[in-house]
Amino acid sequence: MEPIKILMTQLREIARGSIELLPQIAVALFVLLFTIGLNKLIGFLVDRVLARTKLRPSLKELFSLLSSMLVWILGLMIAAVIVFPGLTPSSILAGLGIGSVAIGFAFKDVFENFLAGIIILFRREMRIGDFIECEGIEGEVEHIAIRESHIQQTDGQLVIVPNSILFKNPVTIRTHQSSRRMTVICGVAYDVDVDEAREVISEAVATCESVLQGDKPIQIFAQEFASSSINFEVTWWCGSKPVEVRASRDEVVATVKRALDDANIEIPFPYRTLTFKEPLPIAQTEEN
Repeated sequence: MEPIKILMTQLREIARGSIELLPQIAVALFVLLFTIGLNKLIGFLVDRVLARTKLRPSLKELFSLLSSMLVWILGLMIAAVIVFPGLTPSSILAGLGIGSVAIGFAFKDVFENFLAGIIILFRREMRIGDFIECEGIEGEVEHIAIRESHIQQTDGQLVIVPNSILFKNPVTIRTHQSSRRMTVICGVAYDVDVDEAREVISEAVATCESVLQGDKPIQIFAQEFASSSINFEVTWWCGSKPVEVRASRDEVVATVKRALDDANIEIPFPYRTLTFKEPLPIAQTEEN
């Protein structure tokens, strides 16, 4: 019977302690309810303030999330101190510090991507709608979140890239400016007048609708003496989006080809001459 008496005594002590804590628990619940209301109010005010700024939507979400976390941390700390008077804010922060070290080691990659996402969100260079290339991944930036970014490739596939990759590796932003310089190589035969060929190519490129002119000059340079042609480096400016680049290259190549044909300027192709050391025997046909 002695164990049963000890158990009953312990249960009575637990019940007595719980009853004594009821006022503190009630106050703590009130603090939590107040925290919920305060969180909604601060969230509403933060959204109103951020709506007047030109920050990215993902960056606005980050500020809203941080403000909400701050309110909840303060509310939970106050409720814990009320229920357990022995706790102090310094002891809670010390416990959080020790716990954060363990959590940091366990979720190293998650925090790395989180911090990289914050830095990327504050950058102005990479925006939603930009076409980028990083580590063999090329496409349009559709979304930048705290942990990851969504890249829509030109073939329709969606790539979800951890932000740490975009932060630690070089990123080429192909649409950082609205125009991009393009270059193709065009060869003409050796018996063609170089100045005439340059003029024909320049006039042909200038007629292309996709070629930007004005402060973006068209440049034609004789580049090299190739094996069967004199090669020109043809340079112009066009739109920076991938589809604009492909369309402009197609238009320029086709237009230059037609212009050279109309001017009777040969675009040479490799010739192959076969030389035999011994004369080849010619088969004799028998006459009937």
